[in-house]
Amino acid sequence: MKRQLPLYITFITGLAMLIQFYMPKIEFVGDIFQKWFAIIVVFAYILGAGSLILVNGQKILKASPGWGYNLVLIIGLFGMFFIGIFFGISKGPFNFLFNYVFTPLSATMFSLLAFFIASAAFRAFKAKTPEATLLLLTAFIVMIGRVPIGEVIWNHIPFLSQWSLNDLIERWIMGAFNTAGQRAILLGASIGLISVSLKILLGIERGYLGGE
Repeated sequence: MKRQLPLYITFITGLAMLIQFYMPKIEFVGDIFQKWFAIIVVFAYILGAGSLILVNGQKILKASPGWGYNLVLIIGLFGMFFIGIFFGISKGPFNFLFNYVFTPLSATMFSLLAFFIASAAFRAFKAKTPEATLLLLTAFIVMIGRVPIGEVIWNHIPFLSQWSLNDLIERWIMGAFNTAGQRAILLGASIGLISVSLKILLGIERGYLGGE
């Protein structure tokens, strides 16, 4: 019963959340479940914070390699927690640390993605196959169309200047081929999401229960 009860709860909850979109009279059931979800999320945050403290605390106590970073993480966690409780989050030290410490650090982390994207593009744009060659040419056209000098160069090419570069990029590449590819990817992802959801509702997929 310990293994079957979560399966029953998952099936009933998922079925109720699905049916409410087709039966307006039972929308209140979905609202109740959403309130329960909010409560569960709060406990999930508490559990996550406890796990964070436990894992990083063990590394600090054992003086594992890089334990200083774990110490900074713990200090930041407790520091922001107590500052938010005693001084509020709308102004004061919390707002200052969020705007002038957390936000710049987040921007720095996201800016590092540019190097990974450049590395991936370098590997993907090697014209070893017809598909890779087509991808390389398309990327080249889009990139030169995003900078002013690219349009100047395009307009001075005899055989290509008769077509508008912006029209080629916006209407054909981005508006037609790119949109069609994105829709195909979204359709595939939606089909996968539906299949996984059905497996969870029917109890076929039980990975969320833990164990094997």
